[in-house]
Amino acid sequence: MDALSPWLLNTNAALNQKNLPVHWQKQTGGYFLQIIDLGEALWLIASWPKGNRIAFRLAYSPNDKLSISSTEENENGVTINLKSIMGAQRVVLQWPGSEQTLLHWTTTLIPSAPLLFPYWPRDIVPLGANSSNILAEGEIKASQVGTRSGQLYFTLTRPKAGSVFYFQNLSSLVDYNQDSETSAGNTVGGEWPEIGFALPPTIKQKPLQAGKTYIISDAYVALSDEFPADEPAMIKQYMDLLAAIYLELPKPETTYKDWPDILKKGLFDLQDSPGCWSQVDGNHYFNAYVCDYQTPPEIMVQLAILLPLLDYVEWNDSQLAVMKKIKDGLPPFYQEKYKTIMRWHPKAADQLEGEEEQKGPLVMDSWYLQHPLLNLSRLALKGDKVAEKLFLDSLPFAIKVAHHFQYNWPVFYKMDTLEVLKAETQPGKGGEKDVPGLYAHVMLQAWELTGEKKYLAEAEKAAMKLKGLGFDMFYQANNTAFSAGALLRLYKITKNNVYLQLSYLAIANVLKNTQLWDCNYGYGKNLPTFFALFPLSDAPYTAAYEEEEVFCAFHDYLRHAEDLDIEPSVRLLMAEFIRYLVHRAVYYYPPMLPKEMLSEEVKSGEVDPNLWIALEDLHDGWEQSGQVGQEVYGAGNAFGILPRHYMQVDEAGLLIYTDYPTYGFSPKKHKPVTFRLSGDGRLRSRLMIVKAGKARLPELTVTHNGEIIKGKSASGGNIEFEVAGNAEIHISWK
Repeated sequence: MDALSPWLLNTNAALNQKNLPVHWQKQTGGYFLQIIDLGEALWLIASWPKGNRIAFRLAYSPNDKLSISSTEENENGVTINLKSIMGAQRVVLQWPGSEQTLLHWTTTLIPSAPLLFPYWPRDIVPLGANSSNILAEGEIKASQVGTRSGQLYFTLTRPKAGSVFYFQNLSSLVDYNQDSETSAGNTVGGEWPEIGFALPPTIKQKPLQAGKTYIISDAYVALSDEFPADEPAMIKQYMDLLAAIYLELPKPETTYKDWPDILKKGLFDLQDSPGCWSQVDGNHYFNAYVCDYQTPPEIMVQLAILLPLLDYVEWNDSQLAVMKKIKDGLPPFYQEKYKTIMRWHPKAADQLEGEEEQKGPLVMDSWYLQHPLLNLSRLALKGDKVAEKLFLDSLPFAIKVAHHFQYNWPVFYKMDTLEVLKAETQPGKGGEKDVPGLYAHVMLQAWELTGEKKYLAEAEKAAMKLKGLGFDMFYQANNTAFSAGALLRLYKITKNNVYLQLSYLAIANVLKNTQLWDCNYGYGKNLPTFFALFPLSDAPYTAAYEEEEVFCAFHDYLRHAEDLDIEPSVRLLMAEFIRYLVHRAVYYYPPMLPKEMLSEEVKSGEVDPNLWIALEDLHDGWEQSGQVGQEVYGAGNAFGILPRHYMQVDEAGLLIYTDYPTYGFSPKKHKPVTFRLSGDGRLRSRLMIVKAGKARLPELTVTHNGEIIKGKSASGGNIEFEVAGNAEIHISWK
């Protein structure tokens, strides 16, 4: 048995006594629920059909006795009011209607005096079998890291009973976090068997106010008697249980953002701000960060901006002179000596002084080779011959590197010798584990471009290296999302179900690293954070560039999956991430934020609060943002959103906006338009008819799954509709 704290040892012994003081009990969904009054704590014990038991603490008053003053039961739950020296507590326990056995409880506290909480024990005790004082054994599969979702997903291995998905709605703790000046980060997790949620300690000596009502727990628990037999079963269960809780979770409202106007501002600043540009050997290059003139141009940066610009000009049927500037500067990145593109501009690489471990002339970060190749292949497939030559000429080197490392890439290596400079992200954690999926994507592009089967074979070999990684696959968000798309394409090409399951593995890794709560304390009051995504598995902030690329990758995945019978939870959660990103992404731009929340100390370059260039980093509510810098290569933000969420109907003088992805829009002259929304029919999304000019909108008829729906007037003369996901929309006009 693992070492235990005295608190857990005593609690386990108390909950394993015979003739426990049962206050309330119920049978639901095959589970037996009991509320036990142990004096200082009120516990909910859930018993599996197979005999295992787990206890969740509903209320607690340390070294005191809770007195139950009233209990009210109805069809969907029970409410218990309690008193103690600490104050009054109220527990509302519900079991929402769901295909899963789902429990939800909220505990509120009204302190009787100003209160500090120097310590708060975690709220889950795995009890094991009836009449046994041996704690259940289990395995934690996923838990909260930093300020990601307050989640804890684990299996009960002995007695072998099933699985639990515990989710703490951290949005509800805002008053506790605000008044005590604490963060909701790292509050859900623990080491088996001491697991669950613990209130963050009030180390700054900021007390809760007497007489004020605080939510101190808002927990959702999905119970399952399924014990996943393998990795695909585990991933399916994780996403199904997460989706079941998500459907019940109160979600913040979204608002329409004028992305055409936002794009204009961003395009002007991108093209005209001197801080965005450097010059080398007669060519113009984008800096990675505003006013970062010390770092030489990087090919990844140039292409990460060029591809979203290409999306925009294809949507708008226009030309941008800045794109020629970028393209003219690409060939110098190819170095004949190594027969590959280089990360750093070869004629400026000698200005690198090694102030960071990756900043050396011949140092390659493993994904930094694959990502530019992927973008070059996209240009090549659109007919760009310069990009095609750079791509094809560099492929032999990329394959040589893959074979040298046996498709398991380190973090950093030397381009000339392939010497490993940094093998692992952290000791024992391995290298960049999602790069095999990114490499597979590159090889699929090569196969599509050339028709040569050797590239398809390379993609398959690399993809199989992702098996067995579980929730450790994620190195960088955009690369993991690109991996998901490549794996789905491999499945469609080969019909091998392994690749479909591996695509789900990649998606689950991305979802695990999201923030399904609003950080609405401190500086977090100034921006929405619900469904934000973290760039690295241990990153302390969310980042514009990775979020935008995952957004585009999820769009691409759903498009490829349009005619496939993929898991409903995948469609639901991907579409919701997209919906919330379209709502949130504008807050990466400094003009949308109060200046006091912007960091005065910047790691790379400078932050101009008036510039419509995205910050790299948005932090926890108690920390200033923009500490890393203002990310020029995050400029794809607006250019990725607008072409994917606005459909042009020039004949009617309007744009159709949706915050869910769409399929099948193909306007024809003098004809109504029809398209289909992605997502899940149990959730709602926004449809806007937006004026494309100064003229008023024509008289419109909008049908939703065959029924005429009415919209409401919105600002600017636009019209707004609320529609379900997974619906067919038909729009006609007079």
